[in-house]
Amino acid sequence: MAHYRQVGEVPPKRHTQFRDPDGKLYREELMGEEGFSSDSSLLYHRGVPSAIVGSEVWELPSQERTPNHPLKARHLKLHTLFSAGADAVEGRRLVLGNNDVRISYVVTGTEASPYYRNAIGDECVYVESGTGTVETVFGALSYRAGDYVLIPRATTHRWLPAEPSRLYPIEANSHIAPPKRYLSRYGQFLEHAPYCERDLHGPGEPLLADGEDIDVLVKHRVTSQPGGIGGSRMTYATHPFDVVGWDGCLYPYTFNIEDYMPITGKIHQPPPVHQVFEGHNFVVCNFLPRKVDYHELAIPVPYYHSNVDSDEVMFYVGGDYEARKGSGINVGSISLHPGGYAHGPQPAAIEASLGAEYFDESAVMVDTFQPLDLGEGGIAAEDPAYAWTWAGRSNGNGDDPAVFSNS
Repeated sequence: MAHYRQVGEVPPKRHTQFRDPDGKLYREELMGEEGFSSDSSLLYHRGVPSAIVGSEVWELPSQERTPNHPLKARHLKLHTLFSAGADAVEGRRLVLGNNDVRISYVVTGTEASPYYRNAIGDECVYVESGTGTVETVFGALSYRAGDYVLIPRATTHRWLPAEPSRLYPIEANSHIAPPKRYLSRYGQFLEHAPYCERDLHGPGEPLLADGEDIDVLVKHRVTSQPGGIGGSRMTYATHPFDVVGWDGCLYPYTFNIEDYMPITGKIHQPPPVHQVFEGHNFVVCNFLPRKVDYHELAIPVPYYHSNVDSDEVMFYVGGDYEARKGSGINVGSISLHPGGYAHGPQPAAIEASLGAEYFDESAVMVDTFQPLDLGEGGIAAEDPAYAWTWAGRSNGNGDDPAVFSNS
């Protein structure tokens, strides 16, 4: 993250002796990005952070991907994927993915997840509903509906839901950060940014825990596995949450969509004005309740547009999405509009939107610059009729759309 924070006890000078009240040295760990050349934090452990006593294979949930071929728009009904609480880590079902980013979905119970670390990339987990706590090596974060929970690569953490929670993890093969155009050359949010440092909530105090032989599930790179992703169960001699203090510019935080100030205009604004985060080869935007276009001839819903360079994924999380009326899209739906395909509002939605002054809708969008495949969760949740809804018939050949539902 862009701005410096200090939590707990740290020595006056980095890389110098720092001892506990009994004279024992704390172990200093640098957690840094891009090989000592980008954001980092220094953490001070009571134990040895590299001391493991075991490692074995962790069998990941399915990472298999199926191409979107033949090409078509998709409607995925995520609320059909779970009927009971699942583990926030091991219960995730892959919905969409490519070699840059993977989108999954899980509905938790109230049991704590295993300790977990994603060593492939940052995670941005959108909380559709529920409350709870994410315990991390940096300290604890509380979460609520509407939060993005940003967890840097290789941060050991676990989820403790206070109630069943619907989570939408966006897992990168890179780092995830605010768009560069929102930031000064030194990393401060600029005046035109739709949110700022006050809206980001990191851990407030260390989370000290004791224990021995603690298992941590680690997702990491393995070229021989599907998607280049493997899993290991590493057993640590001492508890990973033994940090007495840390400081730096790299740490987990939450950001709630209620603190995002939508940018509006006299005519329809393009999706980049709604951007909230970016990663390598993808962006995250949120479309929120807002006043809409105020030109006397404005058409408030989007114009038709061709995705020349990207696949567009919309996750509908609240309100009544005006552009999709009549399509079957509802809260809990994902629409996938792939590159090479022109899309836009359902035909009746255009006239119906004229004269509107306010849209009560909430959606999280991920645009990728490489094509997305379907995961097993995406295939299981598909509504096969969606692709033909603009034409007002079953499909272009008059055939049963189920025939076309396999990728």
